[in-house]
Formats: sequence, structure tokens, C-alpha cells
Amino acid sequence: MEGKKLKKSIITVLGKDSVGIIAKVCTYLANNNVNILDINQTITGGFFNMMMIVESEEVVKTFPVMASELEQIGEELGVKIQAQHQEIFEMMHRI
Repeated sequence: MEGKKLKKSIITVLGKDSVGIIAKVCTYLANNNVNILDINQTITGGFFNMMMIVESEEVVKTFPVMASELEQIGEELGVKIQAQHQEIFEMMHRI
């Protein structure tokens, strides 16, 4: 899959706040040649919520592999990380 473009995707991170969540996720994305187009995060009552819009001109791994690895990172951090293609995310959140 190396050299192929990654469509815009949405990454969400939810869980109890702790040190290093953003750093760990952003480091993983940078190491896999994924660019962050937009990022929004809030902490409310000790709970962390982040949404990122990402894409890549030359993806290093397949989307399912990256989604699985992000889930594993989430487990290590004690948060839930989910990655979806943008069009799937938008269809799921339409009213």
C-alpha cells in the first residue's frame, strides 16, 4: 500500500484524561506519514475528548492496519481510539 493516498479520515479519542495522549497519537501519525488537517480536543470533568481530521499523500500502512494499531495505543493509554473514513463518519452522524 506504500505510496497510495489515504482518504480523509476521522480519528476520535475518548476516555479518562492522562498525560501524553495527544503526544502518543500524534507521534504515531507522524511516524506513518499521516498529516493532521484539523484537531479539536476538550477535557471536561477529567474526561478527554479529541477529534482529528487526517489524510496522507503517501500512506505507509493500510487503513485497517492503522486503525487496529491506534486501537492498541488506546488500550495502552486507557482510552478508546476509533478511526473511520470521513464519508462513513458523516453517514453515521447525519440527522
